[in-house]
Amino acid sequence: MQETPEETPEGVAEEVAEGRPRAAVVRDALGVGVAVGLSGFAFGVTAAGAGISTLQACVLSLLVFTGASQFALVGALAAGGNPFTAAAGAFFLGTRNAFYGLRLSQLLQLPRPVRPLAAHWVIDETTAVALAQPDRKSARLGFTVTGLTLYALWNLTTLLGALGAEAIGDTRAWGLDAAGPAVFLALLAPMLKTSTERAVAVLALVLGLGFLPVLPAGVPVLIAALAAPVVLWMKGRRP
Repeated sequence: MQETPEETPEGVAEEVAEGRPRAAVVRDALGVGVAVGLSGFAFGVTAAGAGISTLQACVLSLLVFTGASQFALVGALAAGGNPFTAAAGAFFLGTRNAFYGLRLSQLLQLPRPVRPLAAHWVIDETTAVALAQPDRKSARLGFTVTGLTLYALWNLTTLLGALGAEAIGDTRAWGLDAAGPAVFLALLAPMLKTSTERAVAVLALVLGLGFLPVLPAGVPVLIAALAAPVVLWMKGRRP
């Protein structure tokens, strides 16, 4: 009896090959979403320690949804910085997402009605998962699963962290004021893969710490942002 194409070894192999990448994409996306989403707890604790209410912390996570900018904002406010200066520092950190969006718009080519919603999920993790995929279909799946998982967990753990911090009182007495900076560094460290990126990080650290004693809180963050163009300029001048 003649085998149908689906029953041939080649047909089975194609079916397995099509199913395996999908499962792998979902697995990797869930792993990233869960691992990073749980750090929203640290943001909730840090926000409460900075005097931000539970409602304000949750609104930040719902509407801003970019961890580095959120930590920078509450960190500057906790140090007594001007709200406008703190917001400016957070804004500059978040501008990188606009460049991610330019690349993802070409890769994903999502329908126009869903683009505004998808733009809210354009962050480091969703970009990394999407760009790691071999084709557009896998990239869309990775982006969606990562974004959905991370958004849901980040907002849930923000709420739990803020409520928990309010329940225990003074977060500094428990040493939880260090949770935000620790998580921020943990998210940043894996991104420093090249010598240029490490040079930018070191120079930003030097500038930030150097100006911290002499400038108002929040301003050193803006000064540290100059590290990237300075390093790139110096690199361009090398023969």
